[in-house]
This record gives sequence, structure tokens and C-alpha cells, in this order.
Amino acid sequence: MQRAGYGRSAANRRRLSQRNAVAGRHRFRSGGDDGYALRDVSFGIDRNEFVFIIGPSGSGKTTLAKLLIREAYPCSGEVIIGRRNIHSMPRRYIPELRRKVGTVFQDFRLIPRRTVAENIAFALEIIGTRRSEIDLQVQNMLAMVGLRDRSDAMPDELSGGEQQRVVIARAMVGSPGILVADEPTGNLDPENALRVLQILSRINEQKTTVIVCTHDDTIVNLMQKRVIVIRDGVLTSDQRVAGYDMGADEPYSERGIFY
Repeated sequence: MQRAGYGRSAANRRRLSQRNAVAGRHRFRSGGDDGYALRDVSFGIDRNEFVFIIGPSGSGKTTLAKLLIREAYPCSGEVIIGRRNIHSMPRRYIPELRRKVGTVFQDFRLIPRRTVAENIAFALEIIGTRRSEIDLQVQNMLAMVGLRDRSDAMPDELSGGEQQRVVIARAMVGSPGILVADEPTGNLDPENALRVLQILSRINEQKTTVIVCTHDDTIVNLMQKRVIVIRDGVLTSDQRVAGYDMGADEPYSERGIFY
């Protein structure tokens, strides 16, 4: 089978990009014995799909998440979102890309002197959205993550689980078609981790593509979704499984190169 973005005409790539939310093959130079954090990683993700990208710490998951929002750059290859290779487009389109791809990172990145509601509203304010629309969207997001009663709280008054839910609300307030979450449950206790997963599942049910990067196979087993495994920067498995043990040895699967 041919791999995404290679050996294809421009017309064929356009047809593929209409079917997939994300497609890509890339190499990224940063660390590792041969200088690459990711090597010939190739896969496609369908629109409205829920996918886990899992692997141990240092395997390349965070690098992959950053590639999807152009916080990192590949040395070669393509990362196609919708119809566009995001790493060849002019820099002026990066803000538009990041409105279409919501991101959730483990370190929260909340603005400390803004309330919960103000943190969620910020992304809409900077693009000039009308105040009435901002207020409506913020209330909808607060309801989605179960934080209506915490709208006026400051970030340092929230638990870790509450802060993560604010981050999810902020990522979704502009209705992006794709949500990328890097270790969204990494700092949470089991109860809050489950709540975050339930929110991500509801977001996916509302026709948003959800990509979760994690090293925790417990949450993968709970969700029973498609699982892409990365080890030492290499895609080693791509399958839908009822339960996955990251400690088990998995042979490389060609299923991830499925065009």
C-alpha cells in the first residue's frame, strides 16, 4: 500500500484529504541515536474518529502533537490537515490552523490573572467575536465540562481536574474540527481522569476528531478505541483493540498505512 502524501498526484492527495481529518508522513530531527524523534511515521485519521497515540515517555508522542499544530517542524514529509499540508503553508495561516485544531496540554497554560470564564473567552476575544456570542459560547463550554458554578474562580483556586476541564473548554470554544490532547490525564487521580475521558468522548460524539497522546494504557483500555503505538519514534502498531497492555511486545502493523 502507498503511504500518505507520497507517490501520489496532487489530485489524489486532495481526494484523500477530503476523507481524512489528518494524514501525514514525516521525520523530525530532535534527539535519539540517529538524531530523529520520529522516523517515517505514516498514518491517516478519519474525520470524527477517536484515536489514542500511545507509547512510553520519550517515544515521540508530544513531538507528534506539536507537529499537528506547527509548534514543531518535520525535516521531510507532509502533515495534511483537511486539504492543506500545514508545514508548507505561509506563517500567516498558523493562527487559523490553531483555531481549527484545539489543543490540550498537560501543563494547563491557563492565564493566572483571569477567571475561568475569562480564560475560556480569551481565544474568541482576540479574533474580535461579538460579546454576546462570547458569553453564549463560554456558558455552553462551562456546561459541557461541568464548571458552571466555577466560572468566577481563579486558576489557583481550582483542583488539577478542574483546571484540565477549563483547558478542554478553552480548546473547544471556537468549535474546532480536531482536538489534540497530550497527556490530558497525566497529573490526575483516577476519578478526575475518568471525568476528563467522559468529556472527550462526548466531544467526539459531537463530530469532533479527537486525538489523545498518552503513556497510560489504563485509560486506553477503558475507552476501547483505535490505538496507534509509537516506540522510539517509530510507529509499531495501529489497531482497534478491546484492551491494550503497553508492556506487551507488538509486531509492526501495516494497518496504519491504510490508503
